Amino acid sequence: MLKIRNFTIILLLWVSSYPIIARETKVCAKCETTDLITALKRASAHDTIRLLPGTYAAVDIELDKPITLFGEPGAILDGQNKNHILKLSVDSITIVGLKFINSGRSFTKDYAAIYAHRVNYFRIVNNTIDQPYFGLLLEKSHHGEIKNNVIRGVTAQEKDSGNGIHLWHCSDIEISGNETYGLRDGIYFEFVSNSIVKNNRSHHNVRYGLHFMFSNHDEYRDNTFHDNGAGVAVMFSKFIIMKGNLFTKNWGTASYGLLLKEIYDAEVTNNRFEENTIAIFLEGTGRINYLHNEFYNNGWAVKVSGGCYTNIFESNNFVNNALDIAYNSKINDNEFRYNYWSSYTGYDLDRDGTGDVPYRPVKLFSYIISQTPESIILLRSLFVDIINFSEKVSPIFTPDNLMDHSPAMQPIL
Repeated sequence: MLKIRNFTIILLLWVSSYPIIARETKVCAKCETTDLITALKRASAHDTIRLLPGTYAAVDIELDKPITLFGEPGAILDGQNKNHILKLSVDSITIVGLKFINSGRSFTKDYAAIYAHRVNYFRIVNNTIDQPYFGLLLEKSHHGEIKNNVIRGVTAQEKDSGNGIHLWHCSDIEISGNETYGLRDGIYFEFVSNSIVKNNRSHHNVRYGLHFMFSNHDEYRDNTFHDNGAGVAVMFSKFIIMKGNLFTKNWGTASYGLLLKEIYDAEVTNNRFEENTIAIFLEGTGRINYLHNEFYNNGWAVKVSGGCYTNIFESNNFVNNALDIAYNSKINDNEFRYNYWSSYTGYDLDRDGTGDVPYRPVKLFSYIISQTPESIILLRSLFVDIINFSEKVSPIFTPDNLMDHSPAMQPIL
């Protein structure tokens, strides 16, 4: 009897440990299951629901079990302009290949095509979201992948739209290969840590292509930010790596390729800034290394405003910018070394590749513009050349110790 009981226990343990085979449910107008709500009710944990081509009503549908929701080409979820389309409330959900239309819009509630709250280990891949208020809105969620999605809006004003990918109090998220445009901010981080943004294209957004607030230990690299109100804003954060990005054609009276405010202990390396009103604007930053960046044809390459200390600019190329460096203070605690300046007119007698005469990148005219913006119309005049030369000979308004003592004679590869 004891032997039979032991055998029964072993058999039960073996059966309970054997992996459960996930099922797949097809949904279409002619299938046994014709709507998403019914499919979700019938599904077990870790099942796959496959939506065949067609348009399915989806108003505030909650995914409350770990499943894979897969859309074949032509599968559309219609939010009917009422609320969220999908609400994720449990871990281990995958959403692939769907098109989302007509999510709710409101000036008092943040409706999204996909809304997630306290969700872990999720994947949102290869989806298209058309004209949302918010595209993806994630709160207090962790360990997720947002990959190869297209989120497109048509907003013309900041008040008319939310953000494409919005993360709040999240961590360990990878955002890669997405395209966001026509929104308020393409990608938005607030209180986000240990996350990476890579290989995305964020363009024609009203405010920022990428917006960081109070987020630490994050990285964004190999992204393209072009034709936004401003390219990227990183504020009140630390330990951020910004590498290999392209910032281009972010034009406007208050437009930047990269805005850094109250940022510390960061790396800005191997980026290209081309045709921006201001390539990089700094305010209240410290201990940031700017290495191997390229500044081409910008209005201002670097504009420094107050409280910026112990930053290092090394091995960067400054080529054909209207103004390379602008300062609003006579005090300098930042270091410039081994940079290439296309406006440098010095010489290299010992042929070691660096100029024998230090270069002063701050022009008096940049100080004048900061005091009287209308004077910009004199930029290419002989008068400007004369006052810049006088300040170079005897600095009065610009930092007398701000110079590159070893400017490169050729662009740095």
